Amino acid sequence: MAPSRLFCADTVLIDVVLTLDALPPRAGDVRANSQLIATGGGFNAMSAAARHDAPVVYAGRLGTGPFATLARADLAREGIAVPIEVNAEVDTGVCIVLIEPDAERTFITTSGAEGTLRETDLEKLDVGGGDYLLVSGYNVMYDDMARSVIGWIESVPADAVVAFDPASRVGDIPSEHLERVLRRTDWLLCNAAEATSLSGVEDALAATAILTERHGAINVLVRRGADGCVVGSHGTDAVSVPGFAATPLDTNGAGDVHNGVFLAELARGAAPLCAARWANAAAAMAVGVAGPATGPRRYEVEAFIAECEGPAS
Repeated sequence: MAPSRLFCADTVLIDVVLTLDALPPRAGDVRANSQLIATGGGFNAMSAAARHDAPVVYAGRLGTGPFATLARADLAREGIAVPIEVNAEVDTGVCIVLIEPDAERTFITTSGAEGTLRETDLEKLDVGGGDYLLVSGYNVMYDDMARSVIGWIESVPADAVVAFDPASRVGDIPSEHLERVLRRTDWLLCNAAEATSLSGVEDALAATAILTERHGAINVLVRRGADGCVVGSHGTDAVSVPGFAATPLDTNGAGDVHNGVFLAELARGAAPLCAARWANAAAAMAVGVAGPATGPRRYEVEAFIAECEGPAS
């Protein structure tokens, strides 16, 4: 039996990462302490999943130009399939990432070829039963892409698993788009702030319980940074899965690493709580390394868990 694949619609961008002592005031001018240019966006989750031995497919569109060339090389290095035809006229987009000393990050994004994804592109992907799909809030925020992506996830086999990460701008997703995505979502993957925005309550356990009940058969995972995460399913109590001690250097992409590892472990047949434990460990390791796409290899996570708390299950 062929292994389950992860199709990721979360768009690939080029991250220009700058570390700062503080954000500049309006009309101000500050000097960055360091810079890094690397493939980011959906690549963070995809590379994390690929490093956990999951077959990964980028369900997005690359462009033509220096940024697209960098992205294509990085995707190839991780063994990530890129079946959709490139846009020959537009380069891949860019995200400026500003990182402060406490590891908090601020984003400025400009769209490129990834924003020209067509419904026909997605229709050609051979999603099968048992495959996993990862969709971001950025995929459904704007009408053109939302129509393509939502129509795609509604058309895949019923036993394909759809995971949805609403992302930090969850409040900007049109309600009709959000409701359609949630109706087809099997796993809602979000951080504590996004869970609060969707549920109206701040406590992660309570928010998880509300979201699982509100949306029927949906499963929910709420990331809580150093405190680990909360996992809940309809009709069962939400469970807190402890995190791992870490010294944060760069939190950029940590949530994506968590998503990628969690879905890769589910695809391997792991129980949700076990998959969440692996994802917590991988995210803790990732925040200690500067730059995007810092997800560790599966054997590295296994060794880390064993060192922290005994053999991994």
